[in-house]
Amino acid sequence: MIRKLVSETVLYGGTTILVRLISYALTPLHTSVFAPASFGIISEFYAYAVAANVIYTYGMETAFFRFATKDKDQLHFHFSNALSTLIFSSIILSFCLYVFSEDISIALGHGEEGAKYVTWFAILFAVDAIVAIPFARLRLLHKAKKFALIKIINAVLILALNAFFLFFCKDVYEGKYLQDLKPFISEIYDPTLGLGYTFLANLIANVLLIPMHADAFFNFKLRLNFTFLKPAYIYGYPIMLSGLAFAINEAADRIFIKYLLPDNFYDGETSEWAVGVYAACYKLSIFITMAIQAFKYAAEPFFFSRAKDKNAPATYALILDYFIVFCCLVILLVMANISFLSSILIPNEAYWVGLPIVPFLLFANLFLGVYYNLSVWFKLTDRTIYGAYMSMIGAVITISLNILLIPLVGYFGSAIATFTCYFSIATISYLWGKKYFEVPYNIKSALTNLIVTAALLIGVFNLELSNTLLELLIKNLLVLVFLLFLYFKYKGKISSLMSKVEKR
Repeated sequence: MIRKLVSETVLYGGTTILVRLISYALTPLHTSVFAPASFGIISEFYAYAVAANVIYTYGMETAFFRFATKDKDQLHFHFSNALSTLIFSSIILSFCLYVFSEDISIALGHGEEGAKYVTWFAILFAVDAIVAIPFARLRLLHKAKKFALIKIINAVLILALNAFFLFFCKDVYEGKYLQDLKPFISEIYDPTLGLGYTFLANLIANVLLIPMHADAFFNFKLRLNFTFLKPAYIYGYPIMLSGLAFAINEAADRIFIKYLLPDNFYDGETSEWAVGVYAACYKLSIFITMAIQAFKYAAEPFFFSRAKDKNAPATYALILDYFIVFCCLVILLVMANISFLSSILIPNEAYWVGLPIVPFLLFANLFLGVYYNLSVWFKLTDRTIYGAYMSMIGAVITISLNILLIPLVGYFGSAIATFTCYFSIATISYLWGKKYFEVPYNIKSALTNLIVTAALLIGVFNLELSNTLLELLIKNLLVLVFLLFLYFKYKGKISSLMSKVEKR
């Protein structure tokens, strides 16, 4: 049983990380094709998608999982009811978006031409909500391999379709190669659609998710049993509110930049340009994001499995200390090699003007990881409502600071807001946790590591030499300085650990 749990955790976690990596491959692809203003529009629409996904599913995925787990004999009944209510609500919501697509597009500042984007996203939102229940069903049936395969195929399809439309079709249409295919390509490719192909590629790939869940839909019966649905709605409502708060913390900054940035703030550049620069540079926090993602999937089962161990609190404290050390090292490595990494992940130099925000975003994600570490207290004491409270507090901080700072310092204000949000909820979680579940976290050690990292980071970021190779070498030497600092600081602990291993 434990072995199965571990293998499924590895599959789900590994799949999520792999899918994230594949999706991040879209960044160099998009930024090499589109100017910052166009990439800003892409980022804006996907920011809306984060919130729309929460609204469209309204906690029903988790509610289905909860009630079907308690009553496994009625799995098909719960599946049909949960899927039916999402189908009905998705049709209604998407129909409204379709009817008012022109008005919505004009209100968003994209004119009548953007109506097709709104329509495509209306379909995309509905499809994503509907397939959420079949995906939850696979988890419930412990079909982790099928779950992983479908997710990976979907991510690869999105990437492949983007490359197909934005590169292959464009090149053939322009007569660069395979001219015999031009008549066919001319039928399916419209050069005026431009960034719209990024949305169309996503839509096609996600619609293909439906036949991939053919076995689930084959036995599905349309039904709405409110004996099941009423408690499911009550259960899902707080999850939706918490999800919306998380969506604000995760993606609202792109929208705030568009609407709060003063005209001509960046020497005549549009607000879409600023959104594009910010969103592209945000992607450079991928290295911390991946570390956090891996940690979440590996640590959560570990935390629960060790809950009854009398030494568990000391273990949790040690994990946090080492987690911070690892993230600090990643931050220094990223910033020491930022010129090299940015040339790979953001090949278009027009975006590099936003690189100064990267340290703030890296540290912001570090504190998000710290928050996930600290969340052990409310998960083990069944006080998960506090997680919702902290998400909402974070949302208030995010909204307030974006409103205050964007008019003053532009997209830099969003980076500061993101950092402040995650730092604040991590601090609040630590203070609340002391009351309900005492863990002897070594705050002095954590602060020392963070301060040393920040000091070295100032040197790394401000060092500029005419000799690029020499500059890169010196910056990485500063990383070695940090490693030496860690060696002398943890030498005693490492020796103690090695001696214990030898005794065993």
